[in-house]
Amino acid sequence: MNASPPFQADPDRVVFDRKELSLILSTYGRFVAAGEWRDYGMSFLRDAAIFSVFRHSAENPLYRIEKRPRLRAAQGAYAVIGMDGRVLKRGHDLEQVLKVLDRKLIRSVD
Repeated sequence: MNASPPFQADPDRVVFDRKELSLILSTYGRFVAAGEWRDYGMSFLRDAAIFSVFRHSAENPLYRIEKRPRLRAAQGAYAVIGMDGRVLKRGHDLEQVLKVLDRKLIRSVD
């Protein structure tokens, strides 16, 4: 019997690996606990994987965390982008890029 797995990754799509998703969800969890974020969405496209965070699910995303492998050799594959489309931080190390959000959390708790 030829059983195929229930989910097969699409080789034409960019995805977050387990470690990347763990870092992103850890950051997301801190903001949820602080009452700042309430929902998220993920998109896996041909040229990017995008994790969008929302204050309310009916709004535009507050932030987008993007992985764009084509930019790996240039500015870095990872970026945090604000609601207005401005790149808040870009780099090669996802953990370092996500730290730009930690400053937002500290400011909002005060």
